[in-house]
Amino acid sequence: MGANNINSVFYSETYHPIQAGSIDGTDILPHDNAVYRALLCSSAGLYDPLGDPKIIEDPYCTLFVGRLSDSTTEDTLHKAMSRYGKVKNLQLVRDIVTGASCRYAFVEYHRDSEMRHAYAEAHHTIIDDSEIIVDYSRQQLMPGWIPRRLGGGLGGKKESGQLRFGGRERPFRAPLRPIPYDDLKRLGIPPPPEGRYKSRFEMPSPPRRPRSSLQREDEAERHSHRHQKKARHSQRHHDSSD
Repeated sequence: MGANNINSVFYSETYHPIQAGSIDGTDILPHDNAVYRALLCSSAGLYDPLGDPKIIEDPYCTLFVGRLSDSTTEDTLHKAMSRYGKVKNLQLVRDIVTGASCRYAFVEYHRDSEMRHAYAEAHHTIIDDSEIIVDYSRQQLMPGWIPRRLGGGLGGKKESGQLRFGGRERPFRAPLRPIPYDDLKRLGIPPPPEGRYKSRFEMPSPPRRPRSSLQREDEAERHSHRHQKKARHSQRHHDSSD
């Protein structure tokens, strides 16, 4: 990769607050108070993603939808997201006191493939005059995740002064400076994947559901049955030829 190739990027597979605050993923110190707060939450285990009441049942079928309009309702969002598959569950997050929209939601589909279709096609589409963003359910699927309200999260706007990198909207840039491998290893921060950077125009893939041992056994059994059926057919053909 050329040193001036600004279109070379990489994405987080795990979450580390210090790394998320770094434009190229190589910082070794928190650069703002929110990152420091997120680091404390992470180190002390103060955030339990599975204890959050906003969680929807199946993370591999669930899509995060952000930057919604204040006026977008559950019905409007359901209709918009049904273009990509059959919606099983939808939660538009609202302020617990005022009931006002927090401008983000979680949409669960019936199948993984429907979620992945929406992930690919719904990003930067328009709902109620607002350009939305979509992502997979990092809260459940990204190891180490810390939410924005605790100083973590991903993305953000420049005006906030709390940009977070490594996600779909703001990937890490390929480093132009020497990578401090020893310091990153000491902090438990994954180093940049030298030689395996992506183009910033290439869509990152959401995690796939791991195959269980039972699924692997079922596939092996189906393969065995197909092989036995083919063998019996070949034997019958051989016998009829004699």
